[in-house]
Amino acid sequence: MTWPVPADGVASVVTIGKFDGVHRGHREVIAQLIARAEGRRVVAVTFDRHPLSVVDPARAPLPLLSTAQKVEQLTAAGADLVVVLPFTEEFRALSPEGFVRDILVEGLSAELVLVGEDFRYGRDGQGTIESLRDEGATHGFQVAVIADVCVDASDKRISSSAIRETLSRGDVESAARLLGRPHSVRGLVVHGHKRGRELGFPTANLEEDSEGYIPEPGVYAGTLDVGGQRYIAGISVGLNPTFDDVDRPQVEAHALDADFDAYDKVATIEFTHRLRDSLHFTSIAELMSAMDKDIADIRKLVAAGKISRD
Repeated sequence: MTWPVPADGVASVVTIGKFDGVHRGHREVIAQLIARAEGRRVVAVTFDRHPLSVVDPARAPLPLLSTAQKVEQLTAAGADLVVVLPFTEEFRALSPEGFVRDILVEGLSAELVLVGEDFRYGRDGQGTIESLRDEGATHGFQVAVIADVCVDASDKRISSSAIRETLSRGDVESAARLLGRPHSVRGLVVHGHKRGRELGFPTANLEEDSEGYIPEPGVYAGTLDVGGQRYIAGISVGLNPTFDDVDRPQVEAHALDADFDAYDKVATIEFTHRLRDSLHFTSIAELMSAMDKDIADIRKLVAAGKISRD
């Protein structure tokens, strides 16, 4: 099997992980790798899917980011190269020695490997930090271990599962503190029912298979980035319970003080604040009143400097 590694002989410092979400802890790993690079290539090795999707699919979590988003975030964090390994049955069967030989030594010319305290590798997780150090002594690379990054001054580690939990209950502000940035989803803008436009609140509706973990249904404040422009936005997630013709959860954003054609363009929606739950209204007038209040609340957040287009 040929793995997607350069095998070009360029000396590298390497870290390996799922990097789901590329949160503050992950970026600290990249920062420490950069600090130790001393002119060598900084490489992040990750996977094209969560390992549990192969090992135990029933337990595999929904990803916080698509693979493309993950690569972008790792690159933005400072990685010179992101290697995405296909986590297939064949890869899963690779022995610890084979992983070191094929990926780290022959593939990446690793001189330093930086991993977390719970790092395991190779078939059935047989490889440990101790065996990796032994391999490093044989092949000429060093192994360094980084401690977990914790939330503020607490001893609670930042984790992808904790971020997923906050998003599943709509707490996008806590998610942003763990991520180090607002959570976002991205997708092609498609035609919807055009009900928002009829009510004076035109929205950009994302395609069903958008990238990124979709938060708990509700109404949010945030931003909309489309066509190279960034707008303050009100965001709706869910089925819109006031109407009975929406058959799947939708993510749609209304750009404040702007009206444009976004159809068939890729849009990124960032969630900064949760405003309220999705509610069933008994009349269009009641819905309009609630939407007017949502817009007013968003403007207050902007005026307070809590949301920015920059």
